[in-house]
Parts: sequence; C-alpha cells; structure tokens
Amino acid sequence: MAGLGACGLARAALIILLLPGSLEKCGQINISAPVVRLGDPVTASCTISQNCSHLDPEPQILWRLGKEQEQPGQRQQRLPDGTWKSTITLPYLNHTHTFLSCCVQWGNHPQILDQAELQAGYPPAVPSNLSCFMNLTTNSLTCQWEPGPNTYLPTTFILKSFKSRGNCQTQEDSVFDCVPEKRHSYCSIPRKQLLLYQNMVIWVRAENALGVRESPQLCLDPVDVVKLEPPTLWALEPSPQAAPPQPHCLCFGWEPWKPSIYMDQECELRHRPQQEGASWAQVAPLPSSIHQYELCGLLPATVYALQMRCIRSPLPGYWSSWSPSLELRTTECAPAIRLDTWWRRQRQLNPEMVGGQLFWKPTALEEDSGRIQGYLLSWSPSGQPGLVMSLCNTTEFSCTFSLPSAAQEVTLVAYNTAGTSQPTPVVFLESKGPPLAGLRAIALDPHSLWVGWEPPSPQPQGYLIEWGLGPTGSNKTLKMEHNGSITETLLRENIRPFQLYEITVSPLYPGTVGHSQHVYTYSKEIGPPHAPELHLKHIGKTWAKLEWVPKPPELGKSPLDHYTIFWTNTKDQSYSTILNTSSHSFVLHGLEPASLYHIHLMATSQAGASNSTGLTLMTLASGNLELYIFLGLFGLLVVLICLCVATWFWCSPSRKNPLWPSVPDPAHSSLGSWIPKAMAEEIFPLPSLWDSGMPPITKITVLEEEKKLGSWESSDSSETCGLPTTVQAYILQGGPKATSTPPQAQFGTSDQVFYGQVLGSPTSPRPGHYIRCDSTQPLLGSLTPSPKYYENIWFQNSPLETPMAPLPSQEDDCVFGPLLDFPLLQGLRVHGMEGLGAF
Repeated sequence: MAGLGACGLARAALIILLLPGSLEKCGQINISAPVVRLGDPVTASCTISQNCSHLDPEPQILWRLGKEQEQPGQRQQRLPDGTWKSTITLPYLNHTHTFLSCCVQWGNHPQILDQAELQAGYPPAVPSNLSCFMNLTTNSLTCQWEPGPNTYLPTTFILKSFKSRGNCQTQEDSVFDCVPEKRHSYCSIPRKQLLLYQNMVIWVRAENALGVRESPQLCLDPVDVVKLEPPTLWALEPSPQAAPPQPHCLCFGWEPWKPSIYMDQECELRHRPQQEGASWAQVAPLPSSIHQYELCGLLPATVYALQMRCIRSPLPGYWSSWSPSLELRTTECAPAIRLDTWWRRQRQLNPEMVGGQLFWKPTALEEDSGRIQGYLLSWSPSGQPGLVMSLCNTTEFSCTFSLPSAAQEVTLVAYNTAGTSQPTPVVFLESKGPPLAGLRAIALDPHSLWVGWEPPSPQPQGYLIEWGLGPTGSNKTLKMEHNGSITETLLRENIRPFQLYEITVSPLYPGTVGHSQHVYTYSKEIGPPHAPELHLKHIGKTWAKLEWVPKPPELGKSPLDHYTIFWTNTKDQSYSTILNTSSHSFVLHGLEPASLYHIHLMATSQAGASNSTGLTLMTLASGNLELYIFLGLFGLLVVLICLCVATWFWCSPSRKNPLWPSVPDPAHSSLGSWIPKAMAEEIFPLPSLWDSGMPPITKITVLEEEKKLGSWESSDSSETCGLPTTVQAYILQGGPKATSTPPQAQFGTSDQVFYGQVLGSPTSPRPGHYIRCDSTQPLLGSLTPSPKYYENIWFQNSPLETPMAPLPSQEDDCVFGPLLDFPLLQGLRVHGMEGLGAF
C-alpha cells in the first residue's frame, strides 16, 4: 500500500508540474476513501480557489474517471468565501486501480486541476493448510501455506511464531517474524531462532488496506517434523557364483541419506513398466537395515522404473520425496506357445526331391508367454537320430523348402535368448477326407468376417481356416479350430474394409485332412463402382429409345437388383421408372416435341447404388413445323430455278436479239460496233429508226479501188463537190437483191438514200475521208425537224469501175470540210478502221 501510494503521489506531482503556473493551486480533490471494496460507492469533492484569475467567473467543474468521458458533478455551488465546490458520487467502483480527475474548460480542451488515486479490491482471505517440516539439509524450519484467492490489492504475509511450553497455551519468548519473498507462500526460520525439543506456536498473518486475517495456530516441536531426503537406488551386478536372476524378477540396492544414516527409518518402493498408460504399483514396508532387495512378479523382457522414499520410524516425521527413477529390464523366458501349422506341397523338383511351403500361427498358452525372436524349421533324416538339418530360420509365419520325396515329418520351434518353445511336429498328410458340405461368408462390419459351413460326414476333429486378399493375394492368415462340432467362426485379424478376401476352410481328420473349399467375400461391400453407360438408339417427337450394355458381374460382389431411369425436362419436372436387371433398352414415352431432356441410369445392389454418366437429348419438332420447313425449301428451289432461267435468257447471244433490238449509241460507238461478228454476207435485221416507210439498211459491201488516187483534200470544198474517182461504197440501201441505182433525192419514198460516203482504202496506212451530204429526209423520222445542210451527206452510187463525180448543181447540198465534231465520223476515223479490217 505504501509503495502504491508513493507511485500515485509521484504521478500527481508530475501532473501538477505540467499545469500552467496560474493553475497550480486552483483546485483540490477530497475523496471519502482512497481504497474501497470492489463495487462499493465513492464520494469526492473538488474545490476551486478564488485566486484562479484566469478562470471564468462561474466556471463549470467537470469530472473524469480514468479514460472515460468528462461529466459534471451532481451538485456545484459557490461558497461564502468565493470558492466553487463540486460534489460527485460514484455508485460503484468496478476498477481495481484508476484515477479520478477534476477539470475545467480551458479554451477548447478540459484542463485537469487535480487528481486522486482510487483502488478497489477485497480483504485478504484466511491462510489455510499451514504445515512445517524440519529440513536437516538447511537446518531450518520451513513452513508453507495457501494464501487464498486474489485480493487485487497489495497484501503482505508474515509468518509469526513464539516459544511456548506444555500444550502451547502460554506465550514465552517471541520468535523472529519471517516475511516471504514476493509471490511466495513459504518461509524458513533459521536454526538459531529455534529451540529444539520445545513446542512452538506458528501462524500466518495476511494484511492489506481493507483488513487483516490470521490462519489457525500450529503447535509443534521442530524435531517432530523432521523430513528426510530420499535414498539413492542402484542396480546390482550379477555375480558369477550366484544363479542368474529369474525371468520375472529384478534385483537392486539402495543407500539411505547420509545425515539420517543413524536414524531408524521405514521405506516404500513403487514400480511401473515403461508402457503407455501403465500405473504405479507400491510395495511397503521395506526395512532400512537391508539395503538389497529382489522384486519378483514382473513381466519378462520389460523395462521397469523404480522409486523409493523413507520416513523416521517409530518417531513422528514426514515422508521424504520420491527418489529419482531407476530403470531396469527383466530377463526373458522361453516362449510358451502353441504353433498351429498348415502346409502345401509344391511342384516336383526331380524324382527324388519335392518342394513344400509351411505356414504357422503362434498362440500364447499363458498370459506371459515370452517374447519370440524367430522360428526354426528343421528335419531329421530317418535312421540318423543325431543329424538335424535346418530348413528355415525366419521371423515370418511361413517358410518354403525342399525335401526328399520320402520325408514325412519336420519340426517347428519358436526361440529367444532364454530358450526355445516346445517342438511342434508337422506331418505331411495327403488330402483324402471328404470336403465340407457347404461354405458361406458375409461381412458383419468393415473389420470382421463371419464364416459358416455345413460339417461333412463323418465329423472331423477340427477345422483349418485360411484367409487373405484374393484371388491373387499371397499373404495368408491362419486360424485353427480344434473343436470339430462348431459350424461357424468370426475372423477379426488382418481384415481391412472394402477389400475382397478369399476364405478357405479344410476339415481335419485323424491322420489326414479333407479337401478344402473356398469362398470370396468383401469385408465391407460397397455399391457398384459404375453404372452402364446410356446410348440413344432412336428418337421421335414424343418418344426416345435408349439402350445400354450391362457390366459383367464382379467376383465376390452382390449382383444387381434393378435399374432405375431418371429423366428431367427444362421445367425441372422429374420422372423415373424401375426396370429389372435383364433389361438392356427402354423407350421413353410421353415426351414433349422439340424439348430438351437430361437422362441418367442408376444401378442398385444390396450394398448401394451408382449412377451412370448423364445423357442429354432433344426430341424432334411437330408436323406443322416440318410442313413449313418443306414449303420454305420448295419455294427457295423454285426461286433459284427462275433466277437460273432468267440469267440464261439474259446472257445467251442467240436468244438476245429476237427479244429486243440492240442499237449502239451513235455518239459513243464506232462503225465496228455496228457490224456483227458473223460473216459479211449475213443479213442484219436492223429495225428502222424512222417511220415504217423507211427502207432498212440490209447489206454492206466493200469495194476496193482499182488504182490509187492522189490526195483530194486540197480541193476547194466551198465551190464544188468533187470526189475521187475510185472509192469504196459502204452503204447500200434496199433489199438483198437490189441493184446499184442512183438514189433519188426525194423525201418520203422507198428509194435508196445515201447519208454519207467514206473515201479511202482499207489497205492504205493513211486514214480515210468522209463526205457528208444534205438530205431532206429526217434522220430521226418525223419527230424532229429536217436536219440542216451540214448534218447529213447525200452519197451517190457509181459503178464499181468508175469513181462517183459530184453534181455541180448541188452546191447547197454538199459541204466539204473538217467535220470532226460529228461523233460517228470521229469514231469512223479513229476507231472504225480496225472494225472494217475483216471485210
């Protein structure tokens, strides 16, 4: 309490030093009690002096408990001397240690004027279980006690004592008070403060800020509470002259604690094997005068831990602590077991030697049968009793060997360092007895198998049961039943869950063995691993045919009981049906057209069920939809045929002209484009561009000049219409049989009319010339006025052998000059020659 109060004062002083100079002596806290019981109320008041000039005239006093939020007190008043006082009552204090602060508002933050430290806890409990013992090693009296529950307050414990006489009713000299170290609940009184062979009164006093408690007084003589130290144990070395220790016994010795060597003592011994979960076994009493002891009744070949303690006897005192453990191992004993054997004859190695395989299983004849280090299989040839041949020395439960064909018996023993077991003869018997009438096996749980059989006639002396992982497993486990009347047994050894086991049972007869029978079974059968896979065979609008291939039966497993087909549509509507195991196909009826279904097959046996891989299918659409699809396809086919026919008429040259005329554009074409690809003698049925009375151009002939003329371009075109003597006549009008007659310049008749003459030679490298003549006949019929004098040229025919001469009277009808603005004649000049080269 003093220490904690000093700490609180130091903190309060530090807070005061940090306060502003003008607030150092402004406030003071008074509390009802600095230390209270945990949960009790606390009342406090804070007084602010009138010398605080920097505070408000009417300051508001706030209170803060620990780190909680500030709050005003229950009452604040101004005293007659000008000071302000605030009072607060905390209904219960639930902090074991905290600070209560008095504050005022200083600017925007509360300023602490004074603090008070508060502590809460409980009064000390009464110390209990006070005990003292005399320690001869330290030569002091040590007392210990239980302090009780935590008080949350600084509590001081003092071990008090005084000397007394008689029954400790009178107090004499006071003994030194013993104060234990912090957080210790024991204290020692030195030897010089004690008076031996005289009683003492001892008690413990506990004190804190809330009260004082004292333990019951203890009256004792320090000599009567002496506590000895434990003895020392060691192992005895075997003497050559002495007999070896028995397999179930241990021999050891001990030495008492030297300061107590002349005291009469009584000791106790305890031991336990070094095995998990083993408990101590106690042996008492052991006289201290004999320092050797032989402990028997133990397990052979086992490590034991030994401990010992002692006490004064017959004088009072305390038991010493247990000595450190001494670990000793008992010796082994020869195995005491029965070996159940079974053998198999193997292939004939040669006419004189035969191979064999022997199996065995040890069975303990008593609780402690001794540890087995190995097995020894030997053979003694007949007629040589002193000769023993070792066939196998192994730690396994089987042995493969070869013997002469005449050998009839071998011997098997188990051994360890202490000796061998009783020999077990193995006689090679032939299988001549009758077999079992019936054999069956089932699994009761994952770690056991039940085997039952029907005994043969006559009844055998016993049965040999052999089991292991089958049918290819090599490690077998044996069990011998020596009672021939039993018809069942339970196998629990080496059984693992979900495994296939082969169980073989052979009846044993006197001097022979019956034929064996075997059965397969699972230790814990599970459902079929996989169900058959579904396949879609046919499908329609409202039905679907499914098929599957059944799985072959597995060895040792229960056959399938039935199949279950589940199908679900897109509306989460589920359906199912159950089929027998002979079914390999199924037809689903009542399906909706053009709908999606999810189907799976479940195969079920006695052990469980398994599902197949899911199958998803969609049924066909209804009939109206098929009709619509057929009509649509037929319509597309008809449209395609029509398009092909139209394209053929459009692109075929032989079918093009009879349907409509093909007239080139005179403004954007040449004379070659007016001439068809056929021969020159072919008749061109060109339609008339004028009225119906206009005769068509029916024939084009090419006339070559007889002799080459000179240039006529230099002639005066303004006065005369002189032409070269030899020209090519290009255009003839009239029927195909019309003769060459001069045209009549009369409009509206059926006579031949010349529109122009082209002068030149196709063989000449120079371009030809043209002469345009006036015409009174319109070029475009009656829809337009008659062309001007320069728009058309009248061509006159002349005999092929003489050139055509112009008429001097036609001055107004012929105009010569460079008529290059006429598009048709520009084409004739520029592009027409190549078109005429073929004529």
